[in-house]
Amino acid sequence: MVKVKINDTGIKLEGHAGYHNNGADVVCSAISALTCNLINSLQNLTKDKIATEISSGYTEIQWKALTEEGRLLVDSWFLGITAVNQQYKCIDFV
Repeated sequence: MVKVKINDTGIKLEGHAGYHNNGADVVCSAISALTCNLINSLQNLTKDKIATEISSGYTEIQWKALTEEGRLLVDSWFLGITAVNQQYKCIDFV
């Protein structure tokens, strides 16, 4: 189960989806891909300043404030992980 915490200044993801073995877990890969794309998009498509910490089973993205474009990207990421969760029931929003 992936625990996701979202607030006004950041996002924290902890854990693994547990849908399949490490390296073959397509659900965990989907969440990771969406999150990596969010980080890259915030860094390259907006003027938002973010800080990240990434390790196995852990990702944290922090910001002080987001532009309208940054907020749209975060909303899009949220739609993506929500769709994954609707199908696989693998995310615990805390």
